Amino acid sequence: MNFVANIPYIKCWVKKEYLHDLNKGHGEFVECVLLAVKSMQGRALMFEAYLPEYGACFDKFPLSAFVWKKDIKIEDQLSLGQLELWDGFSYDIQIWTKRLLKNCDVQIWVKGKGIVKGEYLFTIDSAHSDPNTINTSVAEVPSEHKQHNFGKLDNGQFFAQPNNRMLWFEQSLTPKTLKKPDFQVSSRYYFCEQEEKWAFGDSTDYFYKDIRRNDNEDLKYSCTIGR
Repeated sequence: MNFVANIPYIKCWVKKEYLHDLNKGHGEFVECVLLAVKSMQGRALMFEAYLPEYGACFDKFPLSAFVWKKDIKIEDQLSLGQLELWDGFSYDIQIWTKRLLKNCDVQIWVKGKGIVKGEYLFTIDSAHSDPNTINTSVAEVPSEHKQHNFGKLDNGQFFAQPNNRMLWFEQSLTPKTLKKPDFQVSSRYYFCEQEEKWAFGDSTDYFYKDIRRNDNEDLKYSCTIGR
């Protein structure tokens, strides 16, 4: 994983005021191509873009700086905190796509707004990848980990939202009437090697017998398995 990651090719527009530290250029747009995304723990995701008419790259854009179309309604524009519900969870991110759901229509519950519609493009996920550094993030805590699902909103902006704020509509699989999700947040750690107490270290046989360990009894042989 990386602090910065390439993203799929997206040609769009940057609001010009973000090129002037919000001091001027309001209401104007500059054509750009999104290049990459950066993640800092506790900060909004930051994007880098190439500006063809200037031959320049500019980075540290927040998501609210971009629109995929220029004919937008100012009153429909969402704030950064509405477009991206959570700040970055870690300095380690990876870009991937839910292939089955790529370009699917989505509905998003936006805080203070209600349901808005859009299109899913890809996902930004995070973890703590270096075991030699202290993990100060919650990226690997089951109840806290969130994905940033990235896509386009019908109002012309982009979004980065977690799974539990979205519904996907895959045409060949999704029924006309959906059930209301009543799920609970996952809070458990799962380990396949600790479900049962087995001991395999005493044999060099390729098809070895496994020994089930009981803290209160002697070791007992169980079934034979292959590796």
